[in-house]
Formats: sequence, C-alpha cells, structure tokens
Amino acid sequence: MKFSYVMLPDYPLAESLKSIQLADELGFHAVYAADETWHKDLWLLFAAAADKTSRIKMGPSVSGVVLREPSLIAQATATLDELTGGRAEVVLSSGNFGLLAQYGMDWSTQKPLSRVKEGVGVIRTLLDEGAITHDGEFFTYKGLFTFARPVAERVPVKMGAMAGPRSFQVAGEISDGCHLALGYTREAYRYMYDNMKIGAERAGRCVDDLDIGAWCVVTVGEDSAKAKEAAKSVVGLYASSMPDSLLERNGVSPSEMKPILDKFVAGDLAGSIDATPDDLADKLSVAGTPEECIDKIREMQEGGANHMICAITDAHLVRTFMGREITGVPTVDEQLRLIAEKIMPAFA
Repeated sequence: MKFSYVMLPDYPLAESLKSIQLADELGFHAVYAADETWHKDLWLLFAAAADKTSRIKMGPSVSGVVLREPSLIAQATATLDELTGGRAEVVLSSGNFGLLAQYGMDWSTQKPLSRVKEGVGVIRTLLDEGAITHDGEFFTYKGLFTFARPVAERVPVKMGAMAGPRSFQVAGEISDGCHLALGYTREAYRYMYDNMKIGAERAGRCVDDLDIGAWCVVTVGEDSAKAKEAAKSVVGLYASSMPDSLLERNGVSPSEMKPILDKFVAGDLAGSIDATPDDLADKLSVAGTPEECIDKIREMQEGGANHMICAITDAHLVRTFMGREITGVPTVDEQLRLIAEKIMPAFA
C-alpha cells in the first residue's frame, strides 16, 4: 500500500513547504491538496516546492471541472510536471458542492458525473497530444493547443468520488484510478473496488493496476485520547459533504448524523463537536495510536484500497476551521514522521 499526504493549504506557506520536503524525505508517494477558493493556491505552492523535492509526486486531489476549466487544469498539470521532472498527478471531480453554492450554482443542474467524464477526456487528450478539437456537451475546442508539455511519458489522470456506483465504474473504465473521500470501512472499499472492476473490465483493463485511494481524516499520536479528540473536532466539517449512501457504508445512519450536521450548518461549531459521540467519531476517522491506525487501515486494505491518502488533522487545523483550541496533538510534521516510522512499515 502506498501512503500520501493530502493537505488543506491553510498553513503559513513556509510551513507547508517544509512539510512537503519532509514527506519527500520520508518516502511518501505523493502530496496532494484541495483545489478550492477557500484555501491558498496549490499550483503556486507546488511550483515553489518542485526544486526543493526530488521524488514525491504532486497535484490536486481534487480539482473541480466546474470552476476550473479542464484545458486550464491540463495546462497547469503539464507545467507542474515539467517543473518537477515528471512528478505531476491530477485527480478530478465536479467540485465541492458547498463551494459551488457560494458561486450561486446548483450542483444538481451541472450533470456532475457526465461533466467529469468529459473533462477527463479533455485533459487526457491535451496532456498526451498538446492539442484538441472537441465538440462536447460541456466543453468545445477548435484546434486549441498548448506549449505546456509534460515530461513524464504518461501523467496519471484520476477521479475523485464519494457516492457511486456509476462514478466508480467510470473511473475504472476511463481513468488511472479513483480517490474515495471519507470511506472508513471494509464495506466502503469493497463497494468501490467491485464497481471499479466492472468499469475496468468493460475497458479490457485490470482493476488491480489502478490507484484505489482512501482519502481519510487521519490523526495519529502516542496519546490515543488526544488524537481522537482532534479527529472528533472535524467530523462535522467533513461529514457535511458526505452522501447518505456513504454514511451508511461507513456504518453510520443519516439520522445519527443529523443532530451534528444541524448544528454545523447553523454555525454552531462547538455544538457540532459536543453533539458528536465518540463511537461515531471513531467510525468517521482514522485516529489514535499508530497501532490503532494500522488496524483501521488494514480493514480498508482488505476491502480493496491500495493507497492511503492521509488528510492529517492537527491543532492548527482544528483552530482554523472549528475555532477550538486543543492541546497535546502532534503537529503535521510530527504525524508525518509517526506515519512513516510506525505505520508504513506494516504495509511495506
């Protein structure tokens, strides 16, 4: 199983650059970031990190093809690939529905999966050929070309998904893999794997050759209670984007989640944390000692996941998003070291 670090780029940039350098030194597969207006720009951050790293891959997980036009994603990806000497990856989705609402867009009218599917084709073509003529349902180009060219023989283009089953099937059929956000059980990944297999077989491919990523909230520390407190603090933040079907595959009923989300949506962030039972927080995070995290990750691996993508939660993140001060939780860099030294060897 590969291990990667996915950041919300909301830290001081100098700190983020040091964390990227550390992840590179520790042997992480990739560092990803959310491509959303809410955060600092990941493309500029990764460009700055390119010559400070030597091995780690970089790119968005995810970049949304509604707000960011696919030809511009391809241009940025190719440029980053040249800067990094062939280490760019890109993971696509329709985007964060909450963010789209702030742009006055109703996601249900955007035909999200069809748009992403077409976007994957656009980006694949531009990366591979440098030019495109295309008359599609969402995107049209007449002899569009770019001198932004990747140096890698093939830049991975993947999809991000949460609900399924069609999104997983499409990812298996047309992309280089899929990152499932916020799945935490064997059942969640077996559902993903089985549907990706349907798509892969439709295209004459083997699903086991694809990236099957587990994008998860992770807090690891030697003090289990402190680590779980940090993860619990952001359950409402992340669960607000989870469809009911994924909640259920995680062993959580939508009715259990409703009191938490009601407080979160109303802006009562402290109340959403207080309303989160410990056992529910455990179901919706990978948190605790390294040994506890290994057990949870192994369960997801048994479902079919082959790539652990760690959305590390620390005190800074909890303070920034939830306005709550917590103590005794390792920093991002300390958690990167714990993952590399005490968790990754169990999956080597």
